[in-house]
Amino acid sequence: MQALCRVARRLYSTQPPERAASALPKLAAAARDASAPMAVRERRERKRAHLKPPTDSDLTPSEYSRYRRALAKGELMDNQGRDLTEAQWLDALNERRTRLRGLKVTDNNGEKELQVVGQRIYLPNIIFRMVRNNTPTGKPYNPYEATFRIPMSVTKTDIRSYLSAVYGVKTTYIRTANYFSPLHRIYNGSKATKSYRTYKRAIVGLVDPFYYPQAMEDMTAEDRKKRMDWLNEKFALDALKRWRRHELVRTSMSGSKNWRFTGHLRRDKILKAVARSRARMLREVEDVKEELAEKRAKGIPIFSDTKNRSRPSKWKEALLAN
Repeated sequence: MQALCRVARRLYSTQPPERAASALPKLAAAARDASAPMAVRERRERKRAHLKPPTDSDLTPSEYSRYRRALAKGELMDNQGRDLTEAQWLDALNERRTRLRGLKVTDNNGEKELQVVGQRIYLPNIIFRMVRNNTPTGKPYNPYEATFRIPMSVTKTDIRSYLSAVYGVKTTYIRTANYFSPLHRIYNGSKATKSYRTYKRAIVGLVDPFYYPQAMEDMTAEDRKKRMDWLNEKFALDALKRWRRHELVRTSMSGSKNWRFTGHLRRDKILKAVARSRARMLREVEDVKEELAEKRAKGIPIFSDTKNRSRPSKWKEALLAN
């Protein structure tokens, strides 16, 4: 009788239960599918139609197969004897993926505490650099995905443990890709790579959304000015840029003939300096013309001592001739 009940339960569980609310946001599901490796996507395309998940399902083909297999075995029943929905099963799967290794939950007088199991593990000396996600033009920014640049020796398990232990971030999936710097010739003629241009990129799926700070081009003029003022106050970006430019000019052009450092490094600034010099010269010429006209009107001799006077400049001679 027990065997008959078991067979009936397995036959009944082969039918999927009613669909419930999705546990994975649409943006997160789309980002997970888009970031899958090419070989994985090709393998999924070769699957038969009845083995692929429905279009409105949030499970990958592998997760869908695992879910249907466990459903057929009767392993997904809750305490009330009902089968878990896809959303409930995915929540349990993500909870298991994001669990903290080396810790267990203990009940201390009704309060749950985390207790370290085994020996403590100290964090290695590594740097996780968070960068903005690659968002195609016209597409919205995906807050359920984060991108990091990490050392080449860090694995997916290290990434998951690091984010969970240090920041308490729950992850759903992790994609990694290695980027090697291009070859360049060195002094002996051989080729080598530049280590500082070699890195590993990690795309991490997030359970909770994270909004990256707004880009400068997306800000209003007032917000952009406030952010630039804050950056200059904290990091002196404009001063560093100016010092770097001056040092480059000093080291690259100071050896040329008849060169002197004027502080003008851009063409527009040079043209403005030339225009100011011309305007000053024209003002001086106008002042001299007005002075000569007043002396002529009053009958005052322009040059009182003709013997000891110095020879006027060419532009004064031209004004006197007029």
